[in-house]
Amino acid sequence: MKTFRNILLYLSAFVPMYLLILVRLLLEIVNANLTFNVLNTINLITLLLLIGGGVIGLWWNVWGSKDESRKIVILSKKNITDQHFLGYFSLFVFFAIPLDLSKVSIFCVYALTLIFIGIVYINNSLYYINPLLNIMGFNFYDIEYEDVSTGQKHSTKIFYKGELEIENKVYSAKIKNTHFCFIERENKKNSKKS
Repeated sequence: MKTFRNILLYLSAFVPMYLLILVRLLLEIVNANLTFNVLNTINLITLLLLIGGGVIGLWWNVWGSKDESRKIVILSKKNITDQHFLGYFSLFVFFAIPLDLSKVSIFCVYALTLIFIGIVYINNSLYYINPLLNIMGFNFYDIEYEDVSTGQKHSTKIFYKGELEIENKVYSAKIKNTHFCFIERENKKNSKKS
């Protein structure tokens, strides 16, 4: 189940690229440059499935996760969003603009390239490299934090929607591993109950 969730999270990183390719494919069909043949129909269905799987994977990991939440205080932060976003954006341009997916050979190379990137992405826990999250307003930080319940200090990479403030703020964190987690600020109702 965890592997499936990670694969869906990987797919979510490419949702903007899938959308670009889908728009290009639909415009080519509308302008009568392409017809609805078997390969174009497979392309269209595949793109819709990839977009749907990516959106579900992102929702599952960000908002639908049942991972245990910890209260943390952030001791230091470094916004490193720009270090990872532009590299992936160049992949979008590389894949979405010049590829002619109406040819079987190009479609196969495209699919194999995504599989190879996926293997590297998952095996190296590169879940934090996700341009869709950046587009949605999440920033990516390298932080050092203190676990409120244990007092232990750790470091990890996190996504946070908006600008992260660290002065005397308690955050709720679902720490997946040192490479990737989401945090959100404890609201006043939750922090009074604790």
